[in-house]
Amino acid sequence: MPIDVAPPRTEPRIATGVPGLDEILGGGLTRDRIYLVEGTPGSGKTTLALQFLLKGRELGESGLYITLSETEHELRAAAASHGWSLDGIDLFELVSEEGLDPDSEQSVLHPSDVELGETTHGVMRQVEANKPMRVVFDSLSEMRLLAQNPLRHRRQILALKHFFSTRNCTVLLLDDQTAEHGDLQLHSIAHGVISLQRTPQEYGSQRRRLEVIKMRGIKYRGGFHDFELDTGGIRVFERLVAAHHHATFTYETVSTGAPGLDTLIGGGLSRGTNTLISGPSGVGKTTTAVRCALTALERGEKVAYYLFDEGLPTLLARSKALGMDLQPFLDSGHLLIRAIDPAELSPGEFACNVREAVENVGVGLIVIDSLNAYLQAMPGQKFLLLQMHELLTYLNQQGMVTLLILGQHGFIGEVRTDIDLSYLSDSILLFRFFEAAGSVRTAISAVKSRTSEHEKTIREIRLTEDGIEVGQALIDFQGVMSGLPAYEGKIAMLGDQDPSTDG
Repeated sequence: MPIDVAPPRTEPRIATGVPGLDEILGGGLTRDRIYLVEGTPGSGKTTLALQFLLKGRELGESGLYITLSETEHELRAAAASHGWSLDGIDLFELVSEEGLDPDSEQSVLHPSDVELGETTHGVMRQVEANKPMRVVFDSLSEMRLLAQNPLRHRRQILALKHFFSTRNCTVLLLDDQTAEHGDLQLHSIAHGVISLQRTPQEYGSQRRRLEVIKMRGIKYRGGFHDFELDTGGIRVFERLVAAHHHATFTYETVSTGAPGLDTLIGGGLSRGTNTLISGPSGVGKTTTAVRCALTALERGEKVAYYLFDEGLPTLLARSKALGMDLQPFLDSGHLLIRAIDPAELSPGEFACNVREAVENVGVGLIVIDSLNAYLQAMPGQKFLLLQMHELLTYLNQQGMVTLLILGQHGFIGEVRTDIDLSYLSDSILLFRFFEAAGSVRTAISAVKSRTSEHEKTIREIRLTEDGIEVGQALIDFQGVMSGLPAYEGKIAMLGDQDPSTDG
């Protein structure tokens, strides 16, 4: 006889007020629990706590900020720097001028016994008087100093936990991690633990990331999530996991806008795939990507172009000179160009920007120009490969046509790349300079395609005022594998087909 199993009971959740954090927590914090928010000074704990209380005020829930480390004036100034007002939120300083008065000291009992007890009772009295639904206690480091030993500190935290458990309020305890070896005892007491980390960079802005270390009864997204702390508060960028994002789309092949290039790669670009465009500087990689993007725009699609290497005015001017005017599509909003400084942008924020373009704007083609600069935003090559694997898998599952530009070092001889992404790419277009009849020209070949039967030939490609011109297949190349290709065949080069007149 089957046994009826009751469905799991879901506890009511409350919003944190921090964009992106509720998604990581699977819907927010469980109501009426105590949570630990830890991080070194400057990591953003106070800002997160203020957003938590402001969200409560927005929802009609009363809030109380209890501080031992900052004054009310400092808190209001910090809120004002983000454009916030703390009106309607109770602020309570546990250490006042009277508490610091030397005349109030006594010598019968140990000072820590009196001060710690008074601190705990002061918190309880204030909560009883205000009856808040959301409480922030800032910070536990001062409590730890008053306790002077871990046992007394743990007993006081347990006392506060039992007190709050009967008062129907959700509590954030802030800790600046000033303990010598960390205070893992707090992790066991708290219902959940959120860690904020600040990582200085040798160049560029400092990076911040968040980790949910523990959250009882909640299926949360583990690992590290980048976040930014700027005017307006904290915004968390949920780590991209491609397996959680699938979309239904129609598999089809779309044109690049250059008939010769379509023939070379087996008919065009396939939806749900990515193409790596690789070659030395100045060979025409960006121009080829712009031609593909402009063709998509002319089909009525939206395009997102992430520009790492050059300025936007340079890209627009160069494209227009080659007969590819992007400005009308930029003005209409069908073309989104994001000029990105890799020293300022975290990988998590970049992935979030791409997701917004796909899911909110509805783009059909994405260009990343180039991976060399994007590499500088990552802490190491291994992490770039992992990040790109998730990002490209996500884009393929969304049916995007993705173009990746990868610059190579050197013009002649051996040509090298910063990182090998060939195994992540569905198709690869390889550009090379070559010599013919005393001139430096450009060749293109398709060296890989997972979705179509591509040509194994080498063709000449030329940039003209009318865009991209791709010639017929060239034969009789010498030295291609050595890195010094030279052409000695009889097929005329592009631009030299005009028949000469007899004298």
